[in-house]
Amino acid sequence: MNPLLITTTQAVDPVFKFIIGVSLVLLLGITATMVAFVIRYRRSRAPQPTSRCGGNIWLEIVWTAVPTALVLAMFYYGWSGYLSLRNVPKDALAVTATARQWSWSFTYANGKTSAKLYVPVGKPVLVNLVSLDVLHGFYIPAFRVKHDVVPGMKNHVWFVATKPGSYDLFCSVYCGVGHSAMITSVEAIPPAEFAAWLQQGGGAEHAGKEILEKHGCLGCHSLDGTRKVGPTFKGIWGQPVTVLTDGKERTITVDEAYLRRSILEPNADVVKGFQPVMPTFAGVLKDDEIAAIIGFIRSGGAEAPKPDGARLAKEKGCLACHSLDGSRGVGPTFKGLYHSRVAVWQNGTRLTVVADDDYLRESIRRPAAKIVAGFQPVMPTFPDLKDEEVEALVEFVEAIK
Repeated sequence: MNPLLITTTQAVDPVFKFIIGVSLVLLLGITATMVAFVIRYRRSRAPQPTSRCGGNIWLEIVWTAVPTALVLAMFYYGWSGYLSLRNVPKDALAVTATARQWSWSFTYANGKTSAKLYVPVGKPVLVNLVSLDVLHGFYIPAFRVKHDVVPGMKNHVWFVATKPGSYDLFCSVYCGVGHSAMITSVEAIPPAEFAAWLQQGGGAEHAGKEILEKHGCLGCHSLDGTRKVGPTFKGIWGQPVTVLTDGKERTITVDEAYLRRSILEPNADVVKGFQPVMPTFAGVLKDDEIAAIIGFIRSGGAEAPKPDGARLAKEKGCLACHSLDGSRGVGPTFKGLYHSRVAVWQNGTRLTVVADDDYLRESIRRPAAKIVAGFQPVMPTFPDLKDEEVEALVEFVEAIK
């Protein structure tokens, strides 16, 4: 970690300790003076009140100057700490925290999402705060950061995790009946481990495939091992490959450096048996797009994995309102729900429906269409869910007997 970097903890703690210290000194000083006056000027010692009116200019100066200096010192420490909290380091890792009733979701630059906030140890992390419904509060006590998450308003916090560990992350603003369940954690892991986690599954690989399709790469490179104009992407990561470099044969390993060079300088190392017909993408692809392509190839160059319903239910906050054990929550339990008969209200009319696939899809896409009797219409919509993710959630509910 940069030794010159002042973390949010280092910015807040000295201010807190200074104010506590001043308050403690004043408390003890005022209490001692009060006790001394009570003893010295008690009624038994001076039964008759006497007036000794007078002034002391130095006393007036002291009790005006000292509190003023203390207030200015508190302001200075508080202001410098505030600037440290708002001035984000230039090399900070950007993450978007999305708050909704009643869950957190974190999205990284490569498109990967997680229900927990994973961060590398020793690196500043910029968290952009977004609310999809009501007012929430982003609060991590361990890093001394707490900020409102206001719908329609851009906001951010930043922090540095100086050592590995798991740190609680709360919603600090009452946001409805499921507020107490809106808890997750910050998982601080070593940088190398974080980089490996970031490249695993989901977002980066899916985005990489979309970029390859957009630029026509899959017209020359297959994903299933078949030979085309160019080498297949299937299983090439980490494998030795024979290439022609300036007319000479050599064997190299397919790693990040090789793939990046092949994208930007495709004729530098031409795979033996293929023609040097690939155009350069220098100036066409951005660095994050190249990283996404490399992540896709690193994952095996295969189709994006099928969405995991259990993971989605946790990430989207479904399990904060719907139990898996039959207990009553903000919403109906998932246990035994599939193919059961459910009493619902639809347009003011009470009906009994069967909780089949169509009912579950509609409840996810249009939760206000049919409200289960005895429950409030508080479930938000999920417009960001893809069809395959909805199907994964339906299958997940179906499996909970």
